[in-house]
Amino acid sequence: MKEQIEALRSTALEEVAKTSDLRALEDARVKYLGRKGKITEILRGLSQVSPEERPVLGQAANKVRDAISDAIDARKEVLDAEAEQQKAASEAVDLTLPGRRPRKGHMHVINQVTDDILEIFFELGFQVAAGPDVETEYYNFESLNIPADHPARDSHDTFFVKPGVVLRTHTSPVQMRVMEKTQPPVAVVVPGRVYRVDYDASHSPMFNQVEGLLVDEGVTFADLKGTLMMFVHRFFGKDTQVRFRPSFFPFTEPSAEVDISCTVCQGKGCRVCKNSGWLEILGCGMVNPKVYEYAGYDTEKYTGYAFGLGVDRIAMLRHAISSIGHLYENDMRFVEQF
Repeated sequence: MKEQIEALRSTALEEVAKTSDLRALEDARVKYLGRKGKITEILRGLSQVSPEERPVLGQAANKVRDAISDAIDARKEVLDAEAEQQKAASEAVDLTLPGRRPRKGHMHVINQVTDDILEIFFELGFQVAAGPDVETEYYNFESLNIPADHPARDSHDTFFVKPGVVLRTHTSPVQMRVMEKTQPPVAVVVPGRVYRVDYDASHSPMFNQVEGLLVDEGVTFADLKGTLMMFVHRFFGKDTQVRFRPSFFPFTEPSAEVDISCTVCQGKGCRVCKNSGWLEILGCGMVNPKVYEYAGYDTEKYTGYAFGLGVDRIAMLRHAISSIGHLYENDMRFVEQF
């Protein structure tokens, strides 16, 4: 058995020395020093030898066990050092390499179009106003003459945060907040996000609007038409045709919708304009006197107009974008075009 122990020593030390990674080293440790390892088997077999030989063989087996253990520890230090060197080499930075220029970002197409719209109204003397996205029903509906039984106040059209609180369905609530704090003359434009329960190729549950409000003495529908025609010609080109169609909105009276000649076919008729030659771009009208009552304005002294346009739709028309979803999917192939 003593020769067997010495042979095991030589074999084990040779195998440990040849291990190339920590996994193989651990396998060698288990093979020789584990609970079912070869050294353990020898030590358990000592009960079958004579009492005279037992101490000698036990001492020899323990020396071999210690030698294998020391060899494993020494080999582990070597393998750890090699692993650190490999890691350092793989993470090394060549400081002589030329630098890489960071990619420059740019403004999103929605922000570009919004800024272009606002710039036109800035030149006309309008100022920017803002309000919260989470709005009370009073500002979103009641103060704008939208009665409690109006379909727009149902959950199939409006996102309710809790009773009496909604995600604003238009930027018009800001009009009332401005009028409560400001006496005429008032001339503001209100850019911002709005939310409605609607989603398809041309509608999104969240989209962007620009609202406009002007209140002063002697303001007429002719002023409204002149302002909007000037905007259309500045934004879409002086050859763009404009028409006003009678419509209805609770917060304006009289009300109208504004169409422009199709930007794709120039009014000849195509799929985009459904062969009509016209595209709707905004709604407008003279502010309803009932809205002035909520604001505390003298309805005999002041008149004014309001309008609202969808920035997303304007962007789609300007750039021939086929689906509103492209504006919000963050596909870099699309975004980088603008």
